[in-house]
Amino acid sequence: MPIYEYRCSDCGSITTEFVQGFKDPEGLTCRVCGSSRLKRMISRVNSISSQEERLESYNPLARHDDSFYRDTRNIGLHAEYMLKKAGVKPPDDFKAKLEKVRTDPSSVIKDYKG
Repeated sequence: MPIYEYRCSDCGSITTEFVQGFKDPEGLTCRVCGSSRLKRMISRVNSISSQEERLESYNPLARHDDSFYRDTRNIGLHAEYMLKKAGVKPPDDFKAKLEKVRTDPSSVIKDYKG
């Protein structure tokens, strides 16, 4: 069962719908304003890769777009890459701190203030 996203032409909000088949469902309305003027969007495609795969494909010289920096899995990726390149195994406390900041980036500020 495909999942389609629709953008409301009136208020701009996005509605997500499970759809049987490939046709737009009848009577589809915006959940925010109730408008029926919705246009199907092309949704993002996600792929899952392990942290090791991300590290292997990381290029420190590449330019990255905003989505790279918004993805918390990329926090510390350069440091991990440099350690691996130098043949140094990251200490357990480094890995623990990195995992903490990846799962809760605001913890850096909380820990600093505390």
